[in-house]
Amino acid sequence: MANSKPTARVRSLGQRIPLVPVVIILLVLGAGLFGEKGALRMLQARRQKMDLERQVAAKQNINRELKQEIKQLKTDRIYIETLARKELGMVGDGEVVYQFPTESNPSDHVGPATSSAP
Repeated sequence: MANSKPTARVRSLGQRIPLVPVVIILLVLGAGLFGEKGALRMLQARRQKMDLERQVAAKQNINRELKQEIKQLKTDRIYIETLARKELGMVGDGEVVYQFPTESNPSDHVGPATSSAP
């Protein structure tokens, strides 16, 4: 019976030894996937970077357009005149402005009074 107890300890140790590396491997994989610098965070960071790069490109386009408009406002008299006419309703010297009424509601028109005499 003395021989049976040491083999029982060896078997129990033999079963525990593979468990330790498996747990360590699982912990490393978990940290690699879900950790602060894990694969999932890296994918999220890449998506965010691409989104920010698109936003930067859009802002650069807007800046380019605004710089062009500033240049036109500083140098192009015709552009300034066009904006003044369009946005401010201004007219040049000697020009006549014709204003036409817009369509109005039928209740705005006063028609002949009708009487309902018997």
